[in-house]
Amino acid sequence: MSGQMNAAFHMADVRDKRVTRRRAVAVGELHAGPVAYPLIVERRLPKGDALVMAEIAGLQGAKMASALMPLCHPLPLELVHVYCAPVLERQAIRVWCECASEARTGVEMEALAGVNAALLTLYDLSKPVEPALRIEGIRLLFKEGGKKGLWLHPDGMDEAERARFRPRPPQGLGGAACAVLTLSDRASQGIYDDESGPRLVAGLQVLGGDVVATELLPDGVEPLAGRLRALAAAGVRLCLCTGGTGLGPRDLAPEALQSLGARRVDGLAQMLRAISAQHTPMAWLSRAEVVQLDGMLVFALPGSPRAAAQCLDILAPVLGHALAMADGAGHGSAA
Repeated sequence: MSGQMNAAFHMADVRDKRVTRRRAVAVGELHAGPVAYPLIVERRLPKGDALVMAEIAGLQGAKMASALMPLCHPLPLELVHVYCAPVLERQAIRVWCECASEARTGVEMEALAGVNAALLTLYDLSKPVEPALRIEGIRLLFKEGGKKGLWLHPDGMDEAERARFRPRPPQGLGGAACAVLTLSDRASQGIYDDESGPRLVAGLQVLGGDVVATELLPDGVEPLAGRLRALAAAGVRLCLCTGGTGLGPRDLAPEALQSLGARRVDGLAQMLRAISAQHTPMAWLSRAEVVQLDGMLVFALPGSPRAAAQCLDILAPVLGHALAMADGAGHGSAA
């Protein structure tokens, strides 16, 4: 047989994803029945304390997820918590596994592996007294981190679970007035269509922003500086500029922002470069700039559609809190 055979499976390539804080919580139940349930709760099973052993097994199961599932990425887990709680009305033991890491991919499989290992251990220790056991309801409660932020299972969680795990979506923009300015000589002349601006508009709307202005401007210090002053005077809170941050002779967006005499926000500009460098080393060539002009935050972002969208993804977790701070809220005011 000539040629290369294509495999019917592959491990996902996550090299272009950025490292973010990831967390996942999974849950499941062992329905023990009237005989085994009191023995589990009272820790009187013949083989020993099933609740303690289940928590230990859950820890081990989470750490071994990549060994159990061939296409699961091995991850350096920074947190594994396994909780077991009796549920009298169902004569069941409910088990949760919480996992966290800073990684390029999520930890939901680790959380699910931990729950399964804990439940199977409960089953193993209980079956000598009750063979009619039932494992049910294994599912992901929620996951956090990565490009999509917080995901909640449609079946939801009860108030006790919310209080214990406190899943937190990024603070949204709350209808704040936003503007998107695309800086390009050729796009402003109609030589090619602007793709970066529409991507930023869509991203801001997903975050809850009210995009009140979108414009195409030629490269250069003016008219960008003048438009930014006008937008700030009109009450716009957030302005994303895309283009003009490179090393070309007409890439003057940073100079336009600097000419405003506004407060520089160097930390956000540094964050954009550092995290974008996880996607491409060319990010270090970017002269991305961030300033605060009166009540408006202004970002000079790269001009390519992909890079602009990636920058907005990077900023999404902090934009809402940044606007709240600009309004005088404290550092701990994020929802």
